Amino acid sequence: MIIVRYLNVAAVAALLGSAVYAYGVKYETMRSSAEIVKARHEIQRETDAIDMLHAEWARLARPQRVQALADRHLDLQTVTVDQIVKAGDLPDRAAKVDMIGRKLEALGMAEPTTTPRDDRGPPTRSATPAPSR
Repeated sequence: MIIVRYLNVAAVAALLGSAVYAYGVKYETMRSSAEIVKARHEIQRETDAIDMLHAEWARLARPQRVQALADRHLDLQTVTVDQIVKAGDLPDRAAKVDMIGRKLEALGMAEPTTTPRDDRGPPTRSATPAPSR
């Protein structure tokens, strides 16, 4: 008889434990669901903001608007035939050396250098392949 009472108490304890667990799972699921809905609303708000920015950019970058602003604020002249030159008539930009380049040349450091790969020194190439380990 005592064993039956202990079994009844254990069954009631198991029932209460499972009820508490189910209650916890239910409210954790509801909290997670609310967070998902909140995140979806935030994503939709940001998507709408991005769409508004795209629309505003399209409105501001209209060629007619840009042309009107250029006409109003810039003193532009139309291209004339005497302004068009051949590519060979343009000055050579490659001949121009910057100040750092001139200083490096003066110090004798203009030649390219090799960078060692590790502490053993620069890699060397031998005519025979290295033995395999």
